[in-house]
Amino acid sequence: MEFRIERGALAEAVAWAARSLPSRSPVPVLGGLMLDAAEGRLRISGFDYEASATIEVPAETLTAGRVLVLGRRLLDICRVLPDAMVACALEGTRFTMEGGGTRFGLSTLPMHEYPALPELPAFCGTLDAAEFAAGVAQVVIAAGRDDFLPVLTGIQLRLDGESMTLAATDRYRYAVRVVPWKPEGAVSDAVEVVVPGRRLTEISRALAKSGLIRIGLSGTGGSGGGLIAFEGTGMCTTLRLLEGRLPRYDKLFTLDSPAVAVTEREALADAVRRVAVVAEPNSPIRLDFSAQGTLLLQAGYEDDIASQQLAAALTNADDLAVAFNPAYLLEALNSFNASQVRFELLGPGQRALLSGVPDEDDTTREDHRHLLISVRQLS
Repeated sequence: MEFRIERGALAEAVAWAARSLPSRSPVPVLGGLMLDAAEGRLRISGFDYEASATIEVPAETLTAGRVLVLGRRLLDICRVLPDAMVACALEGTRFTMEGGGTRFGLSTLPMHEYPALPELPAFCGTLDAAEFAAGVAQVVIAAGRDDFLPVLTGIQLRLDGESMTLAATDRYRYAVRVVPWKPEGAVSDAVEVVVPGRRLTEISRALAKSGLIRIGLSGTGGSGGGLIAFEGTGMCTTLRLLEGRLPRYDKLFTLDSPAVAVTEREALADAVRRVAVVAEPNSPIRLDFSAQGTLLLQAGYEDDIASQQLAAALTNADDLAVAFNPAYLLEALNSFNASQVRFELLGPGQRALLSGVPDEDDTTREDHRHLLISVRQLS
């Protein structure tokens, strides 16, 4: 095996494939990356049974062949190699890399112990990579962190007609974003799958500049044995689906005769950061909305207190006070792009639905909503 490739192209490809590597594994070969050189191209793959990643880049191949090396060590070497053409070769059991007068040698891993990459499921549609990455970033903040409830750490994807609905919840908040989706072939019944949230975030970021991406699905019966695949230009990755489904959000997002408040999003986010400085961990921040067009934020107890007043329009109520976990509220506010945010409020200890208010000159509507549960006790 022998090939030559530009250092920059090699480093980017290795970094992309290394996203599939586990942070730690009792099986050494799962920390490896497979390099497969053939005429005119180099394919780099990684797989840890839960996720796989494969990328193909042009390379000057002198001798075709394959080698398995430690992925993170290879990534570290690529980062420090001089910016020049890199000559790579397999010399016995050692993989060598040389460029700009610098030479490295890497021990190889046993290829017969490396698992075969999963077969790609049939592709079922395409969507814009940048919009998909933005949608994932908006909802993943509501995903759970408790690995004892795996399904709540995931993002649910619902494919229905020409729309994809992304949803996540940790039982205290629920985020939903709808993005356009173009199915391939005849439109079938709606499909729902739950994908690991952290992994999906990494993949969507890596593919964000790929233009259009294709998505494939297999084993969508909810048994947890299915796969989802994402394919961009020269790149493909798979994830194993999580077992189960998220609770439905339709009724949760339907509020009966709520009070409605509208205020400037960035100004409110800045005020939450400022006022929450005096709040104890997990202490709420109080929002007092007034029909007189004001919003008073308050936090703290006894002598350590802070407050700030903002302008806000309130309808369907004279005055209304609610309180939220400041971290949850701030994350929700930052997930929107609109200059104004709309609150639908039922009162203390009840649901509050946030959505962006489209600007007058904005012809596109951002279909993103975020549900928070307000704190019952107010001081």
